[in-house]
Amino acid sequence: MKIILSPAKKMKIRQDEPFLADRPEFLDEAKYLRGLLKEKTPEELKALWQCNDKIAQENLQRLRELDLEHNRTLALLAYEGIQYQYMVPQVFTETQWQYARKHVRILSGLYGVLNPTDGVIPYRLEMQAKLENREGKDLYAFWGNQLYESLAKGEDLILNLASKEYSRAVEKYQDGRVKILTCIFGELVQGKVKVKATQAKMARGEMVRWLAEKQIEEPGEIRGFSHLGYQFSEKRSTETEYVFIKQKIQPI
Repeated sequence: MKIILSPAKKMKIRQDEPFLADRPEFLDEAKYLRGLLKEKTPEELKALWQCNDKIAQENLQRLRELDLEHNRTLALLAYEGIQYQYMVPQVFTETQWQYARKHVRILSGLYGVLNPTDGVIPYRLEMQAKLENREGKDLYAFWGNQLYESLAKGEDLILNLASKEYSRAVEKYQDGRVKILTCIFGELVQGKVKVKATQAKMARGEMVRWLAEKQIEEPGEIRGFSHLGYQFSEKRSTETEYVFIKQKIQPI
């Protein structure tokens, strides 16, 4: 089983790493994309990043100093988004790290697929970015089926905890060799499941931490997740989608 996650825009550099950083599988491709970014004007980059002036300046400075070989942080510790705050990998035990290294993979516009202990540097490049490249007009064209092939190698299941922007880069190439199981975290609103982005990110992070704590290996065991008030809904789930409904707290 491979568990796929989205990255986060907010990143940090850590010096107190618990392990030596590994080399990302697609580092050569990341260097190629870095070269394309460095050819862009500040205005072109701002449009590509779809951000304000302050964030553009911060990332321009990062781009000038972008050295993919040095001052690297373990991928699972480098991202600071809500999902990672709820995952709390900083307090993972050695056993949890072993589980994460075996099962967890982070999808990335720049790096493609990352193992939790791959070394990364702060960057800004979302998967949906319209960065023209040698393969086509955007990063979906650039990565093609490479991410799916990397994840599918020797596996029979991909547990999808990524956003649509990132999972699309994998799901498009599903060929029957590997089952993709997507977890949906939502609330019931007028009888329909409504997904709130922030709460879904929180739940994904909690689930990864729970999976690592419990050393979950079988798909059926995933149904036991009940953190943050979520309960598995047999009625609304299918073979390819596990739906978890947030239970409303009854007033005392």
